[in-house]
Amino acid sequence: MTEPLRVLLADDQTLVRTGFRLILGADGIDVVAEATNGTEAVEAVRRTRPDVVLMDVRMPEMDGLEATRRILTGSPDNPRVIILTTFDLDRYVYAALSAGASGFLLKDVTPEQLTAAVRTVRTGDALLAPAITRRLVQRFTRRGSDTAALHRDLASLTPRELEVLGLLARGLSNAELATRLHLAEATVKTHVARILAKLGLRDRVQAVIVAYETGLVSAGEREGAEQSAEQA
Repeated sequence: MTEPLRVLLADDQTLVRTGFRLILGADGIDVVAEATNGTEAVEAVRRTRPDVVLMDVRMPEMDGLEATRRILTGSPDNPRVIILTTFDLDRYVYAALSAGASGFLLKDVTPEQLTAAVRTVRTGDALLAPAITRRLVQRFTRRGSDTAALHRDLASLTPRELEVLGLLARGLSNAELATRLHLAEATVKTHVARILAKLGLRDRVQAVIVAYETGLVSAGEREGAEQSAEQA
């Protein structure tokens, strides 16, 4: 039998934690621990070793950004972190994504979206809504020293991989990439996997950030697929 998915909830609001725990439990997802601040979250991760952490950004003592950095530093089997926020353009969310978080959710997420998000990142995929993530990156990239910038050399990528990375950063899904480049979707997935491996990135969210921070894609560029969402 497949082991139940194990989640840690980190939020200083009791009602938020209670609501999320009930939603996750109803879908067969185990909440193994709860934390009211970042310090508790870091300790609870070490103690319970969850698969996924739902991390609020703004908490007392230690915020979710610093907690995310500490959790994702060191061990190769770190959990996946999903950032929770009430704002979809929060500079702390951008910094957390740069630090290795696998995506973010607004706190008014539906029960179906919450459980789908947790299951998506558990498999190693990124929770990437391209239009929102791109706006976030465009707004905050190169804006200050408080962001955990991802500096990568793109010289290791082939011309095709650079093309795929650029289109990925503009918000195209794997299916849309396949259509645009006249490739099989499986081939696109292979290209994406190679890009992540060569650049030492965790997922597609970090790839989007790298594309902007290296100048491969500029903040003014647009694509028609702004409303697509990809969990691949």
